[in-house]
Amino acid sequence: MGDARFRRCDRLRHGAEFRRAYQRRCSVGADRFVLFAVENGLDHARLGLSVSRKVGGAVVRNLWKRRLREAFRLSRQRLPVGIDLVISPRAAAPPPPLVELLDMLPVLAARVAGKLRRKPDGQMKPPTD
Repeated sequence: MGDARFRRCDRLRHGAEFRRAYQRRCSVGADRFVLFAVENGLDHARLGLSVSRKVGGAVVRNLWKRRLREAFRLSRQRLPVGIDLVISPRAAAPPPPLVELLDMLPVLAARVAGKLRRKPDGQMKPPTD
């Protein structure tokens, strides 16, 4: 089994990286959050979280972030490579259980990766399965 840590190279850390994902305008929605994506030219996916105060207090926001990071970390092998994912919970939506996130995240990431391939300025690598 490979390295399962959530390393620094697995996350988006700069505002410009988040802006690139928003400006690409490629997203899919779930009932509790929206997933934005953009090509990153790397051999792995990266995660960015944008959890607004509209979601709730600090405890709720941190719970969202912990669960989303853990779902990303545990489902990394099933995620498409070469994309940056930015997840933004919808306002006042309670965080789903981790098991539900583990099922949803790879499915939504695959859907948004398919949309990226269809959009004209996509530079995404083909899947290596």
